[in-house]
Amino acid sequence: MKSLSTQALKTKVSIFSRRLTTSLAVVENPSLNSVPHEENFAPFDPFRFFNYHKLSGRYTIRNTQILHAYLLKTNVLQSNIFSTNSLLDWYCKSAAISFALKLFDTIADPNVISWNTMVSGYNQNLMFQKSWEIFCRMHLLGFEPNEITYGSVLSACSALQASVLGKLVYSLAIKNGFLSNGYVRAGMIDLFAKNCSLKEALRVFFDVSCDNVVCWNAIISGAVGNGQNWFALKLFREMCSASLMPNNFTFSSILTACGTLEELEIGKVVQGWVIKCSSGDVFVDTAIVNLYAKCGHVTEAAKRFSQMSVQNVVSWTAIISAFVQKGDSNSALKFFKDMRKVGETMNNYTVTSVLTACAKPDMIEEAGQIHSLILKLGFCLDATIGAALVNMYSKIGEVGLSELAFREIKHMKHLGIWAAMMSSFAQNKNSERAIELFQLMFGESLRPDKYCTSSVFSIIGCINLGRQIHCYALKTGLVSDVSVGSSLFTMYSKCGSLEESYQVFEQIVDKDNVAWASMISGFSEHGCADQAIHLFREMLNEELIPEDMTLTATLTACSALRLLRTGKEVHGYALRLGIGENTFVDSALVTMYSKCGTLELARRVFNTIPQKDAIACSSLVSGYAQNGYVEEALLIFHDMLMTNCIIDSFTISSILGAAALLNASSLGTQLHAYIQKLGLDSDVSVGSSLLTMYSKFGSIEDCCKAFSQIGKPDLIGWTAMIVSYAQHGKGAEALAAYELMKKKGIKPDAVTFVGILLACSHNGLVEEAFLYLNSMRKDYGIEPGYRHYACIVDVLGRSGRLREAESFINNMPIEPDTLIWATLLAACKVHGDIDLGRLAARKVEELGLCDAGAFVSLSNICADVGQWEEVLKIRSLMKGTGMKKEPGWSFVKVQSCNDW
Repeated sequence: MKSLSTQALKTKVSIFSRRLTTSLAVVENPSLNSVPHEENFAPFDPFRFFNYHKLSGRYTIRNTQILHAYLLKTNVLQSNIFSTNSLLDWYCKSAAISFALKLFDTIADPNVISWNTMVSGYNQNLMFQKSWEIFCRMHLLGFEPNEITYGSVLSACSALQASVLGKLVYSLAIKNGFLSNGYVRAGMIDLFAKNCSLKEALRVFFDVSCDNVVCWNAIISGAVGNGQNWFALKLFREMCSASLMPNNFTFSSILTACGTLEELEIGKVVQGWVIKCSSGDVFVDTAIVNLYAKCGHVTEAAKRFSQMSVQNVVSWTAIISAFVQKGDSNSALKFFKDMRKVGETMNNYTVTSVLTACAKPDMIEEAGQIHSLILKLGFCLDATIGAALVNMYSKIGEVGLSELAFREIKHMKHLGIWAAMMSSFAQNKNSERAIELFQLMFGESLRPDKYCTSSVFSIIGCINLGRQIHCYALKTGLVSDVSVGSSLFTMYSKCGSLEESYQVFEQIVDKDNVAWASMISGFSEHGCADQAIHLFREMLNEELIPEDMTLTATLTACSALRLLRTGKEVHGYALRLGIGENTFVDSALVTMYSKCGTLELARRVFNTIPQKDAIACSSLVSGYAQNGYVEEALLIFHDMLMTNCIIDSFTISSILGAAALLNASSLGTQLHAYIQKLGLDSDVSVGSSLLTMYSKFGSIEDCCKAFSQIGKPDLIGWTAMIVSYAQHGKGAEALAAYELMKKKGIKPDAVTFVGILLACSHNGLVEEAFLYLNSMRKDYGIEPGYRHYACIVDVLGRSGRLREAESFINNMPIEPDTLIWATLLAACKVHGDIDLGRLAARKVEELGLCDAGAFVSLSNICADVGQWEEVLKIRSLMKGTGMKKEPGWSFVKVQSCNDW
């Protein structure tokens, strides 16, 4: 009877085993298709069973639950702690952590392995807080942790960025005798390197002499993670000197360091060692691909990728990213399609790389397809991918789609998404929406981070609003960040407050190249070129190596001050740095040499530029035109047209100036037609140049037409129109244009007031002229210059109030120059005042006027009143000193341009 019962039990076990294996086969786990010793009904051995199936690595909830049921039915769990712990591990690895906890709570007497399985299980499922809690529970119940426990809980503390908790755990480990344990020390090194400082990690590393590869790997990885790649290589050499054999983890970290440093030769040496060791590790092979990609050898990176025996999602992502960094979006998308064909699952990094590849204006179709795939696969819920989507549409130029993507995901309170949307508005010059979004963040209980704050600073044009956000940056401590600080002082600079801009710049502790370049550009662009050059010298004293942006800004300052020698020094410095072949620097050099009048050097630099851009061409055209070489300017412009070079507004403005110098109205008409064809007639700089050209041609009607075509006239456009009215004797129209300009909210500058005072002078508006002169200082804080005072002298002189003019000159806050005395001399000639004219002529002579104009004017005054003896005396004096009056001259048309 007993033998029959035994036989029946064996039969039932056999049937259940068949059911078990059948069920597991359904869920595609062929390694579980048979249970050992089924045929001869040997007793169930849990140790052999779990080890036999461990190699499959296919842990699913269903498989685990079936196995759980079988173990319950056979009463193995109650009697065998190894089976319970193994089943616990299966639940953790199949991401069924709640089932694992329920099973763990049923264990009557859990051992340290049971606790370790739960701690590491929570870590595997990224539930680091739960990992810490289960460790605390273990400690409270009096269980003694081992090195595995300490290592696992230190990993959880590192992920939680809880360095204080990590220190407590490490102290407990040391107390319990684990000071020299490599696994525990490696966990603490990793914690410090990721959350505190590399210095703290090194202190732990050097506490005890170490011959453990795991510790060396942890400190090398920590150095790489903290950007100390050269130090990582130094540690690697020390490790090898200590006769320790590096493993795949070591190779991966070192190859990453070589890639970041773009040290291909060192990387090749490490690669040779990898080949010698016959690594075949997918992460090491991926690091080799990444090395070649970051060193610019993308073809070699693709070759290494194709030779990989195993290609996982990390390696696929690495080669896709390599082509994205090179700017080859088509190849990146091709590899992505191949990845999809072989059935490799993509991750968040893959998706963000592909989105970056599609962030080009001509790839809107591909962008839409990738977006659809993201929605289909459910990646849209990830905040990083959401931010990449917003950024992609922004760079394509589809701000509407960018905002639509943002609205779909903005309920996720992730600062990266908001920062991406704010950056999108900033890049597309939509200041209103950027500021509105910044304000909306506070309503959503979000605190803008450094990326949001720097984006909004970059778009602000109102200094009062900028100061308010400055207060927020001070309150939150963001102002100490170099990117926020740079955006802040650039904002003040754009708003014309250079003093506040420089104050913020000085408060930045760790200034990078961008900060220096931005401040130098701010000084250069706002008429403080001498301070820009001083700041450049200060930067060199800090032993910082300037980049092309800094050199370009410094050369612009040299151009403004006409400092040829300093410009040559900067040129030599750029050549020594190897930046001499940079297009932007070359264009700035052409401009600098042109403005300094050294056109030969300007042309020599221009000829060395391999791909001449519009800036370089425009600079040379402008240089020739401004120095009187009008024909050469026109020939350069003709060459630009023949080579299909991009013609921008600056080029057009320069060539219009050349046409004005030639007084060639037919050429001006042709240029106007060409401008309309390009659609540049509404551009404010082109419109202003057209206006000035027609003014020199004497056509005030065409001036008005050109002004009316400007889309949104700025200060330069309005000033050009006011000056044109003034020069043509239309004082009332000039003053009316000035009042209209003020109504538009545009503040006048010193040049505008020259036009206003000129209009008053030509129309005899003496009292009005004094009112405007006083308004300069009182209303706008502009100190009058020589040209403004000369206009006042002229308006008094034209009105015959010569003694008032003399008194005005004597009471000026600045010493009068030759222009002011020459203006008075001209008025004396008109009104025949010999005595005052003689005084004015003597002052002009004393101040060193180079030509004979003052003596001729005085001679003419004497002739007008019949004092011929004085005329003869002056003429004799001129002959005795060798002075000659140059005859008048004018340009003639040297070339027909009808074939342009």
